[in-house]
Amino acid sequence: MQENASDIAGREFLAFTLGAEEYGIDILKVQEIRGYEVVTRIANAPAFIKGVINLRGIIIPVVDMRIKFKLGEPVYDQFTVVIILNIGGRVVGMVVDSVSDVTTLTPDQLKPAPEMGTAFNSDYIIGLGTIDERMLILVDIDKLMSSAEMGLTDVTATN
Repeated sequence: MQENASDIAGREFLAFTLGAEEYGIDILKVQEIRGYEVVTRIANAPAFIKGVINLRGIIIPVVDMRIKFKLGEPVYDQFTVVIILNIGGRVVGMVVDSVSDVTTLTPDQLKPAPEMGTAFNSDYIIGLGTIDERMLILVDIDKLMSSAEMGLTDVTATN
């Protein structure tokens, strides 16, 4: 179910980049932002699951969003960060190329997500935010991280 502009307006979004595109996620889902560190690989995990890290005694899975969204080979440099998310009580790391800022979107800055047909799964896109010449692809990070294909959370749990 798509959220409408009035549901999104006034929320703060953390803007991050993957390749040439900018994305935004609800800042309330973000626990912290860390520099990229080497992860421990897990055998037989999907390619987009980089592995796990030890976050102050808690072992958390780390997802590389560039691999997940099929945006080319990831490059890990000084700008690469791991956004630590709290999704339904589960802590998950998300590798992105960089983070830029936190922005609050007004109703006139919001556009509905375009229908893409079968070429792209837009189930996780809640809309587009326009800020001057920038465009943020707004991602429903709860829905994405709790999807069955990710296998990170108990999909029978309700929010």
